[in-house]
Amino acid sequence: MIRFLYIIFFFSSFLLYSQSSTKELIDSFNTINNHEDKVEIAIKIASNLQNSDWDRAVKYIELAETEAKKTKNKDLFLAKVYIATGNLYDSKDVIDVTLQYYLKAYDIYKSNKSIADIVRIENNLAIIYAKTNNEKKALKYFLNVYRYQNSKKDSDKLVKILNNIGTIYLHKNIDSSLYYFKKADLIAKTLKDNKLKIYVYTNLARAYILKKDSKNADSYFEKAFSLIDTITDNSLKVFVYESFSEYKLEKNHLDHAITNAEKALEFNKDKLFGFSGMRLNKILYEAYLRKEDYKKAVHYFQKYNQISDSINIEQKAVNLERIRLEQDYKVRSQIRTLVEEKTRFKYYVVGLILVVGILVLILLLIRYRNRNIINQLEKEKLKAKEQELKQSLEAKNMVLVGKAMAEIHRTDNINEILTDLKKIKLKTVNKEMHLAIDIVLKRLEKDLNTDIWKEFEISFEQVHKSFFDKLIIDYPTLTPKERRLCALLYLDLTTKEISQITGQSFKSIENARTRLRKKFDLTNEKVNLSTYLNSFKPENM
Repeated sequence: MIRFLYIIFFFSSFLLYSQSSTKELIDSFNTINNHEDKVEIAIKIASNLQNSDWDRAVKYIELAETEAKKTKNKDLFLAKVYIATGNLYDSKDVIDVTLQYYLKAYDIYKSNKSIADIVRIENNLAIIYAKTNNEKKALKYFLNVYRYQNSKKDSDKLVKILNNIGTIYLHKNIDSSLYYFKKADLIAKTLKDNKLKIYVYTNLARAYILKKDSKNADSYFEKAFSLIDTITDNSLKVFVYESFSEYKLEKNHLDHAITNAEKALEFNKDKLFGFSGMRLNKILYEAYLRKEDYKKAVHYFQKYNQISDSINIEQKAVNLERIRLEQDYKVRSQIRTLVEEKTRFKYYVVGLILVVGILVLILLLIRYRNRNIINQLEKEKLKAKEQELKQSLEAKNMVLVGKAMAEIHRTDNINEILTDLKKIKLKTVNKEMHLAIDIVLKRLEKDLNTDIWKEFEISFEQVHKSFFDKLIIDYPTLTPKERRLCALLYLDLTTKEISQITGQSFKSIENARTRLRKKFDLTNEKVNLSTYLNSFKPENM
């Protein structure tokens, strides 16, 4: 899915960046009186500030909305503001809010029957739904865009859309995927854009790999490599070399897999701590392990582990930031609603004054209502802050637990490698090989933390007092790994989250859960395992 989004984003461009400085734009906004121009300038200012000053960016997008309501063609400019706001939140990966604004713009364009604008926003919606793994809706909107671009005979855009559709189908329906990739290939042949051709050729090769058709896979990889020296886009080169390296590893052509993975890493040297860097180090680790070059295998395994840990921590930080922005959006919406209510109430008061003439009574009512509004707003702010602190604490707790469990998993893996190396040493008569294995064993043993599970239990007990004591008393036959799984289930983590933390497969976690249910004698399938473990909480907690 990560690679799918990578391709989607390569083919999609939504924001137009101003060449003017932010200060010049702000000065211009403050001096002009034309509402339509103010909308455009405020949108550009918000776009420029989104990464440096989020609060000011939101302020200017709100100003753009205010100015849009004053224009003659209110709906058109409001739709522009909604798209810009969606782009703003999309840059922070706040998907729910992004989708709300895109759908608002979509409704306006549909009501005005503006076909070109409808297609543009449908492309945005397709990408958002792809991000959320809603393949059905993503395909629906991409197909709509494809039909429109096909009628316009826009070859470049057709290739991009066909490639996106083929990518969605890649792991869902391989024949459909090939159908769209081949259509993209036919159109790409008429173009001079080598980057597009390389993407299509590589995707066709990946599709034929899944079809177990090595002949066609080799043919399309050869076409992609024949053009690769004509481009300067390193990220595209990484994509091609990584795809080819994975293919060669699958075919057990280890030297080719290693050579191409190393080339991909060279082109990826500015972004080593990312998903692509993690996958490439894993390929190299597996290739050297199969070649029985254990020294290099250990080296790349350690790099893979280091990047994996870094990504996990960064992802938790991103999730925390997204939660904060979602909460900030809710608070702003509540404030806006209250302000709008207050404004409407003022107009009502003015009208009532003109009709009834009881000025003093009206002023008292306004004062009383304003006091209630302020009190309610303060309560909402306090509630939002408490919720944010709670979510921040939970997120930090999950980061610490994730880090500990990842370290436990790493220790388990190192122990398994140590055991395998010792077995190999017993079977090896070559003294030089004995010496090499001893060196690797010492390096691995030096890096081994045998007390990590004990440290995790101590940290866990500080937060969840007496959990393990009660668990061990009631179920003394539980293994250390089963107690570890109980701790994660106690934290209400899903099977998918446990799999990501421990590095075990989804099926392994499911099997372990089944064994736990048997040991706990939970014959009733309606009884949730996490709920049962939470019954171990001490009564005074």
